[in-house]
Amino acid sequence: MTYASRYLRIMTPYMEGIDVQSIQQRLRELGYYEGETNGVYDSKTSEAVISYQKAAGLLVDGVVGPDTWNAIGISPKYLEYFDSVYFIEIDLEQKSLALKERGTIISTYSVAVGKPETPTPTGFWKIIEKTLNPGGPFGARWMRMSIPWGGYGIHGTDQPESIGTAASHGCVRMYNEDVIKLYEIVPLGTAVEIIGETFTGRLLYVGVDGGSDVLRVQRILQEIDYYQGPLDGIYSQELKKAIIAFQRDYGLIADGVVGTNTYKALEKVYDRITENREP
Repeated sequence: MTYASRYLRIMTPYMEGIDVQSIQQRLRELGYYEGETNGVYDSKTSEAVISYQKAAGLLVDGVVGPDTWNAIGISPKYLEYFDSVYFIEIDLEQKSLALKERGTIISTYSVAVGKPETPTPTGFWKIIEKTLNPGGPFGARWMRMSIPWGGYGIHGTDQPESIGTAASHGCVRMYNEDVIKLYEIVPLGTAVEIIGETFTGRLLYVGVDGGSDVLRVQRILQEIDYYQGPLDGIYSQELKKAIIAFQRDYGLIADGVVGTNTYKALEKVYDRITENREP
């Protein structure tokens, strides 16, 4: 499965956030956007995204998902930094963040990580942007990581009760008082390692063992009126027919197999119908 952080798109009211601002800045660098880099996903931003998608040969829908994030890339100016003094390790299983200075842990913090269906990507990254007071669901501070296929960051939150759980759309949430401390210490270029198991989306088809991933597909298809069968986590012929109908309607290969493209389409549609805008 290809992750996407949250899908940036036109909503009422408009989506706002530092991830939107990152897209606006990158589109400006590439010559597609002339509006304000104000972090508001308005019609001008959507039009610029559509223009870029047309030029890049992408699906033209004005939605910034993993394909658009990957294609648009990260500004080279953000990749030139590297700091070896500090190191951040995020453990998805423990839901903890450890800050190390020259190999020694100097602070640990409880965090919220991505939900199973919108996981926090594992791997080695680095801090490429820092922003004071992004506000709203991003809380008191924002530090973007160099994950190319989404606007993933370590940030504060307006939902402190979510800390210590798997609750986000892939970002790493911290208590505002904690993220302020971390922000003051780590510079741009700080290395980040995210460890733990991440759901990567196995191929689903008739005959595959049942499981929570099949159940997730059933629930989404039921929510969008493609599937009326039982929510039992079993990939039945009835579920296959629902998948084929969905795939046909969304321009996918209608083979009844849930792979990367079908996963992405399902999550995008689900975000739209549930009006999900959380990072």
